[in-house]
Amino acid sequence: MAEAHSISSPMVSNCNLSKHSVDAFHDPFLYRSIVSALQYATLTRPEFSFVVNKVCQFMAAPLDSHWTVVKRILRYLKGTLFHGLLLQPASTNNPLAIRAFCDANWASDVDDKRSTSGTAIFLGLNLVFWWSRKQKVTVRSSTEAEYHSIAQTSTELT
Repeated sequence: MAEAHSISSPMVSNCNLSKHSVDAFHDPFLYRSIVSALQYATLTRPEFSFVVNKVCQFMAAPLDSHWTVVKRILRYLKGTLFHGLLLQPASTNNPLAIRAFCDANWASDVDDKRSTSGTAIFLGLNLVFWWSRKQKVTVRSSTEAEYHSIAQTSTELT
């Protein structure tokens, strides 16, 4: 990977990972150790937390297709080494405000048809909390998936 070229995104937009295939990855320990390190990296680099969440779902039995996505994440990180969170001081002129953004991807998992939600919470100009994870329930529509995402975000805000 030291000589790999960097790329501009951590995941292709039409990537549908599944646990069903015959191409088992040859070294599951290597897969787990690198994906665990990527989980740690999302503490300061939330822009690829969604894709790390996706590859974490296959730690029990990784496939070659999952390893390809992990390598793509590493190539993305190589090109963005100096990116990260910028923390800015609060302005004395404006009151400190909490803003939250959330989104859901309806039935995005091809194996169990559960939706994925994500949230970003800002205090002033600074991102202070974020997550991306599967919803605990299977929903019937994209609207219902969005409502679940809003409810999860509201719970975190409370």
